[in-house]
Amino acid sequence: MSWGTELWDQFDNLEKHTQWGLDFLDKYAKFVKERLEIEQNYAKQLRNLVKKFCPKRSSKEEEPRFTSCIAFYNILNELNDYAGQREVVAEEIGHRVYAEIMKYSYELKAERKSHLQEGRRAQQYLEMCMKQMDSSKKKFERECREAEKAQQTYERLDNDANATKSDVEKAKQQLNLRTHMADESKNEYAAQLQNYNAEQHKHFYIVIPQVYKHLQEMDERRTVKLSECYKGFADAERKVIPIISKCLEGMVQAAKSVDERRDSQIVVDCFKSGFEPPGDYPFEDYSQHIYRTVSDGTISTPKPEVTRIDPKITMGKAKGKLWLFGKKPKGPALEDFSHLPPEQRRKKLQQRIDELNRELQKEIDQKEALNKMKDVYEKSPQMGDPSSLQPKIAETMSNIEKLRTEIQKNEAWLSEVEGKVSQRSERRHSAEANHLVAQGRESPEGSYTEDANQEGRIQTQPPVHTEFDDEFDDDDPLPAIGHCKAIYPFDGNNEGTLAMKEGEVMYIIEEDKGDGWTRARRQNGEEGYVPTSYIDVTLEKNSKVCTA
Repeated sequence: MSWGTELWDQFDNLEKHTQWGLDFLDKYAKFVKERLEIEQNYAKQLRNLVKKFCPKRSSKEEEPRFTSCIAFYNILNELNDYAGQREVVAEEIGHRVYAEIMKYSYELKAERKSHLQEGRRAQQYLEMCMKQMDSSKKKFERECREAEKAQQTYERLDNDANATKSDVEKAKQQLNLRTHMADESKNEYAAQLQNYNAEQHKHFYIVIPQVYKHLQEMDERRTVKLSECYKGFADAERKVIPIISKCLEGMVQAAKSVDERRDSQIVVDCFKSGFEPPGDYPFEDYSQHIYRTVSDGTISTPKPEVTRIDPKITMGKAKGKLWLFGKKPKGPALEDFSHLPPEQRRKKLQQRIDELNRELQKEIDQKEALNKMKDVYEKSPQMGDPSSLQPKIAETMSNIEKLRTEIQKNEAWLSEVEGKVSQRSERRHSAEANHLVAQGRESPEGSYTEDANQEGRIQTQPPVHTEFDDEFDDDDPLPAIGHCKAIYPFDGNNEGTLAMKEGEVMYIIEEDKGDGWTRARRQNGEEGYVPTSYIDVTLEKNSKVCTA
């Protein structure tokens, strides 16, 4: 099967077909380019998505601790690796497919142009030979007619008795001339015809088949190149499948690592205050006056005076115990973390002691290294001056002393907190025992026994208050001195701060004292500090007092 023999007369159609082939190649190149851009944009959007949802670890306080959060961030890391593989696919497609196909398309266009020009030249040469042959044919035909006319003239004069001999002789010469010219035209026409036939045979059996053969080979190479590009396109995807599979497997493993029980324990560790639950309210016997009136006429043992407890004071104490369940601490954080509940304070102090110990170990290692270097300099003075290390050694020793002092101070605070926690635990067990005894003294009707001594003992027993009652008594709510509107949202993750949403309106109960924080209160009474730069403050001279 050859275009040269099968399609010898289809030059125009082959020209159109090869042009269509190049257009299709350009069309596929455009498809590859757009697919390349899609892959690049997809990878870019994935990376932006990962960056958007990755935690901004500006401090250790914001590091994720819950297994669900850690799993999610691991999934984000795997997704980031997946985006990198999409970039690899885009790069592979760009280099192996798009760049090669554009280069090959340019080469094919130049090759096609050369072959078509060669075919057109051969066609033009054949047409020129045909014109020459046709011209010689027409000349031969014209000379033959002139010779026939000359012969007719000669025969007419030769048969005419009135014609002179000179006229007959002249006609004979003209006949010989025309006959000679007709013979020359005949010979020229025969030569041109033979030449045209030879060129025509050469054109259709040698030149054009050769041109069509080149065009056929070019078109077949174009088809093979497309096939290779199709395969390269698929290979670019296949190469990243193992790594993508690992990314997906990593996501699955991250999902399996979620532990709901561990997350629940982290919540306990994070928010456990170490305080004791509030104790029972004491029984207040308002029937004392009735009993005395009934027994006025009888002689009875006087009952001890019952100490009455003001319910408001009791409620105030109870509220003082529960402030940390509904409100944030007042004021900024303190160095010894005394503004925090006991359990949280203990954990913060322990974390600080661990960090100080690590820093102390670094300084000790540095001191040992400097001493070794000093010994080397003393043994080999040419390597350096030992006295040059003395300032650095002195600075290191000073840092070590400071760190040890700081560790001792924090350990003292920690011992104080741990001692208070253990004391509270003992008192709590004691209170629970007393509570069970008090329940045993109640009658089935729910009233106390009529034993005067027992009754007096029970009624005069003051409510049990732990030592942190005085520390956390809830003062009267501060009056509002204005209001504010949140310009930006604020998370309020730190102790003593108040979370707010954009556009939220709150009361101002304490102005900014130069530290960049303003104390605010919500409508529900929740208080805390918010960044002054995040709110629009409006102070009022006569503002109402907002109760919590």
